[in-house]
Amino acid sequence: MDTVSDITEMQRRCLALREAGKRIAFVPTMGFLHEGHLSLLQEGRKQGDVLVLSIFVNPTQFGEGEDLDTYPRDFERDESLAREAGVDLIFYPTAETVYPANYCSYLSVEGSLTETLEGACRPGHFRGVATVVAKLFNIVQPHVALFGRKDFQQLAMIRQMVRDFNMPVEIKGMPIIRETDGLAMSSRNVYLSDDERRQSLALNQSLTLAAELARGGESNAHKILEVSLKRLTTEPDLVVDYVKICNADTLEDVEIVDQRSVMLLAVKAGTTRLIDNNYLIAKV
Repeated sequence: MDTVSDITEMQRRCLALREAGKRIAFVPTMGFLHEGHLSLLQEGRKQGDVLVLSIFVNPTQFGEGEDLDTYPRDFERDESLAREAGVDLIFYPTAETVYPANYCSYLSVEGSLTETLEGACRPGHFRGVATVVAKLFNIVQPHVALFGRKDFQQLAMIRQMVRDFNMPVEIKGMPIIRETDGLAMSSRNVYLSDDERRQSLALNQSLTLAAELARGGESNAHKILEVSLKRLTTEPDLVVDYVKICNADTLEDVEIVDQRSVMLLAVKAGTTRLIDNNYLIAKV
């Protein structure tokens, strides 16, 4: 396993691999790897001849007052986990390498996919995500890239970007990996105190309640949201940013739940912001 920090060198190596007929599978991350990331790497190992991991805490997707400076980092640990997962190449650039002096080119995906949910709560976030992912695709030249479904809106936006710009890369979404207690795995979970961690279980519990109602025949989105919101607000340290039921393709709000409906939520537990989601499958 090799680690490369220079963009030109990384691009040269990846282009050479493509020219040699190798299929490149790519997992972009911000590091501090957990079982969710490792599940992407495991699948990536199956999807390509060469497995590439990027570790880059992207400053352009963090807003003012967010946790850029304190975002958890441990490259030595990540490197060890990557080696165990069978990674062939790690791309580990600095912010100054990715965004050199006088950098001025940014990419944005407009419309319902980015104006709601995270886009409404975190202005500029998806502009930063789209920009860095496009740059990484140009550098790594992957045949397939793997993303977790926990970041549901991000995955939808990246798929749209790839379609719109005719990027020759397959986007593969992977299931949410959860802790044994049901909390969706996230690098930010380390911020939680024991009590905040306990209260955060309400996120998955509220999603489970919603899915049970939908499978039981309830199709009124407002009624389902009331039940889920009630579960979240019983915890004193949880502050809800949003709880919505949307069409899985457009992310527009729905009034009647059907088999393409997904519930998405963002909640702060103390100072830690958590997101989660789940499909709601109603009887038809």
